[in-house]
Amino acid sequence: MSQTQSPSTGRKYGRARVLAIWGLVRSTFYSRQKKARHPVAPQRRGPKTDYTDAELLDRIRAILTASLFHGEGHRKIWARLRVQDVRTSKPRVLRLLRENQLLSPQRRLVPVVEKSHTGSIVTDAPDQMWGTDATATLTLAEGQVTVFAAVDHCTAECVGIHAVKRATRFEALEPLRQGVREHFGAFGPQVAAGLRIRHDHGSQYMSDHFQQELRFLGMESSPAFVREPEGNGCIERFFRTLKEQLLWVRHFHNLEELQLALRAFRDQYNREWLIERLGFQSPRQAHQRFLALKQAA
Repeated sequence: MSQTQSPSTGRKYGRARVLAIWGLVRSTFYSRQKKARHPVAPQRRGPKTDYTDAELLDRIRAILTASLFHGEGHRKIWARLRVQDVRTSKPRVLRLLRENQLLSPQRRLVPVVEKSHTGSIVTDAPDQMWGTDATATLTLAEGQVTVFAAVDHCTAECVGIHAVKRATRFEALEPLRQGVREHFGAFGPQVAAGLRIRHDHGSQYMSDHFQQELRFLGMESSPAFVREPEGNGCIERFFRTLKEQLLWVRHFHNLEELQLALRAFRDQYNREWLIERLGFQSPRQAHQRFLALKQAA
């Protein structure tokens, strides 16, 4: 276009005038023109290493052989190369390690397999499965304490709740004992036969004492799947409500004050808390409804 002649003056338009009309910078035009005349292969920016892949691999092998530790990763190898005044990049070291099978062994990924359950933990009637777990809170006098609780998987009713300083296997049984006395009327051998107890793989719940107590009462242990907290989701949802409505909004001076507050909250929750999956009924209303249906049948 710059070589085109003007029909009125007979002179060439020129590059400056054409670029000004097009709104382009002349330096950009000359830079692109120079690159077009003398093409250069694209290169990575920054300093260039003096070592080929083979030479750098020999140095990496020497570092791994001389190292006093096992399983050092590519970052530490890169740092040791810098100490030897060998300049390279971390991605290049990682690439050479991977290509030559020199990376430290890693834990294998667990393959995803189809679960053998339906994905539902809600039972059809009360007292078929209870879920139990523990959470932590604070008191001003004792510091951190543990709250154990148990809920029914059908009605979401809190059947027992207990707070202690030391979270032992003996204390973990207290919520279940409270529920057995209230729902089965007594505490003795096989009194709660057929009831399943959903728990995680905590040391308290997997202990011999806890499992023996379940068998004494006629209960069946039903541990949740490993790394799947949703399998114990009923008690986890109850703990969320407990924290939002009590533990995170009040301060407790000592363990005794916390115990009284937990018992009062349990009664209020079972009597007043509305649950959507129960048709916006409280856990106690849902329990009474199931009992009425059972008696009518």
